[in-house]
Amino acid sequence: MATAASTSSLITLKSNSALCCTSSLSFTATQVIKTPQSVSSSSLTSSINGCTRISGTVLKNNNGFRRKRSGVVCSAASSNLPKALLFDCDGVLVDTEKDGHRISFNDTFAEKELGVTWDVDLYGELLKIGGGKERMTAYFNKVGWPEKAPKGDQERKEFIASLHKRKTELFMVLIEKKLLPLRPGVAKLIDQALGSGVKVAVCSTSNEKAVSAIVSCLLGPERAEQIQIFAGDVVPRKKPDPAIYQLASKTLGVEPSSCVVVEDSAIGLAAAKAAGMKCIVTKSGYTADEDFLNADAVFDCIGDPPEERFDLAFCGSLLEKQYVS
Repeated sequence: MATAASTSSLITLKSNSALCCTSSLSFTATQVIKTPQSVSSSSLTSSINGCTRISGTVLKNNNGFRRKRSGVVCSAASSNLPKALLFDCDGVLVDTEKDGHRISFNDTFAEKELGVTWDVDLYGELLKIGGGKERMTAYFNKVGWPEKAPKGDQERKEFIASLHKRKTELFMVLIEKKLLPLRPGVAKLIDQALGSGVKVAVCSTSNEKAVSAIVSCLLGPERAEQIQIFAGDVVPRKKPDPAIYQLASKTLGVEPSSCVVVEDSAIGLAAAKAAGMKCIVTKSGYTADEDFLNADAVFDCIGDPPEERFDLAFCGSLLEKQYVS
């Protein structure tokens, strides 16, 4: 377990699957976390489903882990903040996949009378392929191309592009009507970053117009003006390739080691880690059971008060974290 008596003391928290700060959030990996003076070993004794839980102490000056009702907010004391906070879009800013992108794909297929429908489970499997055009191409290559599809490779590429363009138009209607809300805590964390001079970007395999619509319509024009978007075909290779995060790092003028990424999927996590960045996972509807062993932290969402999970200071603390085996 842990012992703690001073500001320099360390808590080692181990679990094969998770360290629970509340019943619904977790860290992965073995982490060494600095704690303030007021933490005592007696306050670090409870366990939930095999996960160590921090409880029972109100910490001085809100440093370290702040007591928050029945759980804690992950807000580690940090002299360092990330230089850039990079968000994936779908599943991180908005849980768009099942009732947004999937519906828009199906409506496009119906309009074109292709005789194709992607159900919830099938679409979950297809999400393992980054990029909508790539997703459709892989699907048709596997199950056979619709009768209305052209035969030549170049013509099929243009056919896929036209389907994706229409799908994006239908998806943007859903966003503009605000039928899909921001996930809890997204606006809060972005405001903390922008207010602290931390650069913010959205890095997504989705179409740039769709991502821009989400940022503009749901986060508002004032925030949108301060957020750089890297999306769609801006890089030749989609996640899990790190190209989009490498481009963001270079364009923003920030070293990868000073970036913290918020992702929701295993392929996004792989891209962030391959780019040399810290990565927090906020699980989404389709990704809850994916393997996030390499993540620096794993939560069910970012969260707004009084159900806040983590904040900008916690993101900064990841840049200073020590890990032990």
